[in-house]
Amino acid sequence: MAPSPVPAPGHPTGQSFGHASGHTSGAGIAFPRAARPAELPAVHGALLCVALPALAVCAEHGQLTGEGAEGVYDAGRRLLSRCVLRVAGQEPVPLQGRMEASDRAAFLGALRVPGDAGPDPALTVERTRSADGAERITLRSAAARPLRLPVEVALGTDLADLGTVASGRTGPELAATVHGTGLRWTGGDGRSVAVTADPPPTDSLAAAGVLRWEAELAPRGTFTIRLRLRGESAARPAASTGVGSGRPGGHLLAEVRAEGDDPRPGELLRTSVEDLRSLLQRDPAHPADVYLAAGVPWRCGPVTSEALWAARMALPLGTRLAATTLRALGRTQLSGGGAEAGRLQGALRDAGPHLPPRCTGIEATLAFPAVLAEARRWGLPATDLEELLPVAERCLDWLRRTTGRGGFVPDPGPAGPWRAETQAHAHRAALLGADLLDGCGRPGGDALRDLARTLRERFRREFWLDDPAGGRPAVARTSDGRTWPHLGGWAAHLLDTGLLGGGRYAPGLLDRTETEQVARLLGTPALDSGWGLRSLGTKEPGHNPFGHRAGAVRVHETAVAVTGLAAAGHEKEAASLLRGLLDAAEAFTHRLPEMYAGEQRTAGGRPVPHPAACRPAAVAAAGAIQALLALVGVRPDVPGRSVSVHPVASAPLGAISLSGLVVAGEPFAARVSRLGLGMVEEAAEGLQLGV
Repeated sequence: MAPSPVPAPGHPTGQSFGHASGHTSGAGIAFPRAARPAELPAVHGALLCVALPALAVCAEHGQLTGEGAEGVYDAGRRLLSRCVLRVAGQEPVPLQGRMEASDRAAFLGALRVPGDAGPDPALTVERTRSADGAERITLRSAAARPLRLPVEVALGTDLADLGTVASGRTGPELAATVHGTGLRWTGGDGRSVAVTADPPPTDSLAAAGVLRWEAELAPRGTFTIRLRLRGESAARPAASTGVGSGRPGGHLLAEVRAEGDDPRPGELLRTSVEDLRSLLQRDPAHPADVYLAAGVPWRCGPVTSEALWAARMALPLGTRLAATTLRALGRTQLSGGGAEAGRLQGALRDAGPHLPPRCTGIEATLAFPAVLAEARRWGLPATDLEELLPVAERCLDWLRRTTGRGGFVPDPGPAGPWRAETQAHAHRAALLGADLLDGCGRPGGDALRDLARTLRERFRREFWLDDPAGGRPAVARTSDGRTWPHLGGWAAHLLDTGLLGGGRYAPGLLDRTETEQVARLLGTPALDSGWGLRSLGTKEPGHNPFGHRAGAVRVHETAVAVTGLAAAGHEKEAASLLRGLLDAAEAFTHRLPEMYAGEQRTAGGRPVPHPAACRPAAVAAAGAIQALLALVGVRPDVPGRSVSVHPVASAPLGAISLSGLVVAGEPFAARVSRLGLGMVEEAAEGLQLGV
């Protein structure tokens, strides 16, 4: 499924140039900017059935009207835009639309039939639609007399690609032809799609795109129609492929389960794992390699840095997804002898109102060795490690060369600026990379630790801004010393240090006093909205509760904050953010979007959706898993033959047990009591257990 050329805010875009504005300091510097997107069709109220490459975007009433992004898609092509049901000339009154699973939605409607004397409907209409366009329509009569009713389904398609749909430039519907027990449409490029019906319709009107039946219902009887959708092209003949073909198989993600005093973690974990599975897609050129789409409907293209972050957060569910994602990203690595050799490729992403866009390639380059090192701790097989280690070494070589030129990693390009978040990623990559090289018997670990020590000392000297309130880190600075002091959720990344041997966390860029101050700031109402962590504080210039980097709650950052705060011992702040995230998830029926408005929580209020947010999104689903697992604090060291749990002592959700996790390729289970005491209940044989 190709990404939209009209991306949602914060999604990959082409590069343009302009001036950064609204700076307290550092103003007037020309930086590259991500192009501002046109308005996208709102999808926040839609039911999205996902089993990539198949996707169905449905309104809660259940009819496909062709409005906005509604329709059934395969690999980014809208195969069906209209599917409107009428019974006796009437559309059912919509009563309920809901998700039954990540790939399936159910709709319930009602109708009064001719002859009804009172207000009570005698007919209910049940519809179930899957991501691949398969639909079941059941009419259920409560009448005591037999009914004979005309039923018609009006169908249509424009065979538009998702980018065209997103930009609102779709053309007219194509003309249909009768095809077997249904209808068929063919586009100018040779692509075609057919709908078949069971039972066969009584009449097929190609000119109107209508299938008709005469439904006969016995007293309190039913009548069911099944529709199937099948797309084809010269490259994908109908004999071998159809909508939704190419779904990744195998058992990539474990069935993690949660039980305890609060039932919501179990539901959130179940939904998040379902959503991650629905977002799995294959590398077209290397079908054995599977990775997560960043999110639907707008971001289902090639592998991204978000896919790698999500695979990292999903390591407790198994290491196979991390391995295949790392392989897919590794193929984007730049070669040759230039300054950029070893860097992974990636697009620019808008970074909010104060800074130029970030380079997702730099982000992925720094994440690669860290994720590989942590995957090794969780039990990555030796064959995968040997294959991926050379790519990680080239990433680390790039890091050494880049920091050697100016002491920090500039982002997006050689001119910078230097971002605090990027330096946190670089510091983690250096320390975990050194751990990785040492563990694999490769040279270079000492040089990386020296690099990390120098980076740490210089960061504390040049990025920490003193003030009467205790100080704060700068979000970015230029090589000549100008800084941006705007505080936001990005600061959570300073607490994410990564996992080393023996279940230890790596040291961070901040000292203990600075860590305590950042924890305090993250817990203030300016950043903690009550539903999660704002991407930009309410007191900062340019704050916008709907800005993806200017005030909206980004689930990924909130999850990073929960994990980092818990690991650093700041349980009060971690628990507040976790409770807010869990409450928001309940309001979103446990399918968290990538972001939602950073409006302040009020009594009786609900989190406000963002109209352009992807839902499901890989980092949101995986972030929910990581945040909940922080309650138990599983720290594996499979090469060292040990695993330990370090639970949140305050037990903010009461007693909880987690099972179905994977450590060393075997099931792992642990529980935490109401007193905050942890216990390992199941683990691979031969692992030394610790609490």
